Formats: sequence, C-alpha cells, structure tokens
Amino acid sequence: MSNLKEAYANVILKCIGVSRIIGNFKKIYIMKKAFDTVTEATEDLQSRGFTVDFHLVENGIGSKSLKKDWNAGELEVVEFYRFEGATNPSDNMILYAIECKDGQKGTLLDAYGADTFISREMIKKLNMNDNS
Repeated sequence: MSNLKEAYANVILKCIGVSRIIGNFKKIYIMKKAFDTVTEATEDLQSRGFTVDFHLVENGIGSKSLKKDWNAGELEVVEFYRFEGATNPSDNMILYAIECKDGQKGTLLDAYGADTFISREMIKKLNMNDNS
C-alpha cells in the first residue's frame, strides 16, 4: 500500500510542478520550488511556526535563547532550501526547517562545506541531496 501512496504522490508532484515531498505519509511537507532570498524563505517558515533559531552543536542542534540542545535522534528536517551565490561560492547556504520531538520548531542556516565538527548521525540528518 505504501508503494501505491508513493506513486500517487509522485504523480501529484509532477502535475503541480513541485520538486519533491519531504517527510512521511503521516505528515507530508511539500517543498516549494524556490525562494529568491534566504530572508524570504526564513520569513515564510517563521509565519508557519518555525520560530526557534537553531545552531549546530557536535551531536545535533542547540538554541541559545532556549538554552537547550537536541541530539540528532530528537529532530527531523522537514524542509530545506538551497541558496547559491551567483558570483561568490562563499554565499552558498542551506536553510533547514526542523521539528524537534518536544514540539519546538525552528530554522538552521548552514553554509556549504562548513568546518564545524558534527556527529555522523547529524550529518545523515542534514544530508538533503536530490536522491533522498
């Protein structure tokens, strides 16, 4: 039955021109095609309740304002948006929309190829390639 749902979802995606579904069939997130700026994407996510500002820590993410960390097993990336600088590779970023198991929702802005050490589990969580 799951394969039938997946096939049906892929047909819908092609019809509406959306690049992919992020998530599972209990909770489905449709990724918009693109935003022109990081600010535009962030504002859209904030309007949908992703209000916590996350940062990477070794085993997951943290929030300075909430003074709390979550390990990779306590969170799910539900959407992501890639931004590429037209002339400067250092402008390349990914904006992640993240939901934690305790209900906190927020965003993580990460530069491509950042030199931050993070756990393998967190690397797997953030691996948002086109084949996922």
